[in-house]
Amino acid sequence: MYFVDPHIHMVSRTTDDYETLAKMGCVALSEPAFWAGFDRGSVESFRDYFRQLTEFEPKRAAQYGIQHFTWLCINAKEAENVALSREVIAMIPEFLDRPNVLGIGEIGLNKNTRNEATIFLEHVELAIAQHQQILIHTPHLEDKFQGTRMILDMLCGDSRVQRHRVLVDHVEEHTIGPVLDAGFWAGMTLYPVTKCTPGRAADMIERYGCERLMANSAGDWGPSKPTAVPDLILELRRRGHKESAIRQVVYENPRKFFSQSKHFNFVAPDA
Repeated sequence: MYFVDPHIHMVSRTTDDYETLAKMGCVALSEPAFWAGFDRGSVESFRDYFRQLTEFEPKRAAQYGIQHFTWLCINAKEAENVALSREVIAMIPEFLDRPNVLGIGEIGLNKNTRNEATIFLEHVELAIAQHQQILIHTPHLEDKFQGTRMILDMLCGDSRVQRHRVLVDHVEEHTIGPVLDAGFWAGMTLYPVTKCTPGRAADMIERYGCERLMANSAGDWGPSKPTAVPDLILELRRRGHKESAIRQVVYENPRKFFSQSKHFNFVAPDA
């Protein structure tokens, strides 16, 4: 079965991972901008990073028949540096016309601080002004419910936000309901340590259905598994789910959401 990974950080993965993903059926992926494992010190470091996302990674992916798309932002972990964050936000429009850029992301909260909320809202303002889709990062573990609630309150408090063009990622059992009820798309991240397992993701699919729901690996330089989406496919098959329902979650839904961007020039492998 073909699949799309809607959230994976390939700059932190080896080229062998591209080959493995291709062999397992991955035909496209999207790579949100994220924290590099350390706080970057200048706007120029972000400019180089955005060049990597828009120039180098698409070529590396294409060697294995995978279409690479990306999102741009300064991650919430670096948002405490408000001055630098504003420099980066002001620079982002230089890259929004690159052919693989889908929107602004992954923006959100980390520790639910005032500075994080300020920079989150300024990213949202940029997305609205530039007619961009938005990909949201929700906090980890004990901060997740409060952070998700704060994010939803900020988004729902702005009538200009088009909820069908916003993906709220890293949902878990206690946050998926509010996200879907508010009219946003929801992403389930399949991590071996935190976030949720394929079994828990399958449980959520069985409870909430397949509409506006997708799954991703969020593979990066930490404990993660780039082939986590195929693990979910196997779990859903084991439980007897129809192939059409599985395909909707792992292939059709990402395509439907991303197609709202003018740069999602996806070529289906069976076209």
